[in-house]
Amino acid sequence: MLGRRGENRVSGRPNWSLCLMLRIEGGEPEPDVPIETPLPADLQLIVPNLHRRYSGVTATNRMVAPKLAQLFRAAWLGSDAPDGIARMGFADLMRLWRRRMPLIWHARRNDEMIAGLLLRALGWPLKLVFTSAAQRHHTWITRWLIGRMDAVIATSDISASYLKREATVVMHGVDTNTYAPPADRAAAYAESKLPGRYAIGCFGRVRAQKGSDVFVDAMCRLLPRYPEFTAVMVGAIVPEQQVFANELKRRIEAAGLTSRFVITGEISIEEVQRWYQRLTIYAFTSRNEGFGLTLIEAMAAGNALVAARAGAAEFVVQDGVTGVLTPPGDVDALVAALEPLMRDPASAAAMGKRARVRVEEKFSLDAEAGAIADVYRRLI
Repeated sequence: MLGRRGENRVSGRPNWSLCLMLRIEGGEPEPDVPIETPLPADLQLIVPNLHRRYSGVTATNRMVAPKLAQLFRAAWLGSDAPDGIARMGFADLMRLWRRRMPLIWHARRNDEMIAGLLLRALGWPLKLVFTSAAQRHHTWITRWLIGRMDAVIATSDISASYLKREATVVMHGVDTNTYAPPADRAAAYAESKLPGRYAIGCFGRVRAQKGSDVFVDAMCRLLPRYPEFTAVMVGAIVPEQQVFANELKRRIEAAGLTSRFVITGEISIEEVQRWYQRLTIYAFTSRNEGFGLTLIEAMAAGNALVAARAGAAEFVVQDGVTGVLTPPGDVDALVAALEPLMRDPASAAAMGKRARVRVEEKFSLDAEAGAIADVYRRLI
């Protein structure tokens, strides 16, 4: 039940009980697992993830939550729990009813804001925080929900400009230990058993919003000129996008590039990390984004970057230094930016090294967690 980017559409069905809503919206993919028995009295932070599908919002949440758990007594509620943070189940949540010590509930979607408001109205001692990544005007229900939060975080100045209230800007960070250059990129690529010597990638769900078609069209023009390169698209193809994906595959086949164009579909996080290490160049082709976490993941892995001016690209990328910026949806501009890097892989490698340094200096996960923690401390 995904609505526009960054918001979950509100169900028209009545919320007959909070218990039912939490179980439905969270998809109840995993059984209740208590943190301890009894629940610790000093719990400070609940990180809810009440969304069925794994998404970019889930990825950013999973990345920073373990860091926050080093600063606060924290627990994850919902599916896709990462290592490094305690898990709590529905029974644990029930035991917090009418507790006197306040708790942070950090929502990142509409449904999580609704759940937090309902819990608080029913006696849970919650301080509500919401992170907004959307770079557009919010729907009326989202504006209403945001207005009832105790604090709001925006992931960029652009996102903050669309809010009707004060927000703290905290840009996303990346774990530079997890997302890191390989010791030997040529050896990492060789493990893939793909043709040629170099890979150029584009990651994210296969759909028009991600510019998957822009990447395919650019590769259909460039790969015949540069036989040492193979193109890789990593990301889920959801049922409603199957027709779109089939058309992309048809274009690849018509160009005679089937053996040099890999579409992996959805794969594990660990395998995604390995694919970053196999790339020489990363293409960020989104037409619109909230932030675009793959920007800093690819840079952290030492990939040269060509990025559409979407999401946080203009804040993250130093044009001509750590990457090249292009207009969204412009195949000609993407081709013109990629070709010099494909022609000279050594210059691409040098750009990737500068990109890695940029992330280490400006977009570390520790910096993100520290800034979020400052917001929490003002509330509890």
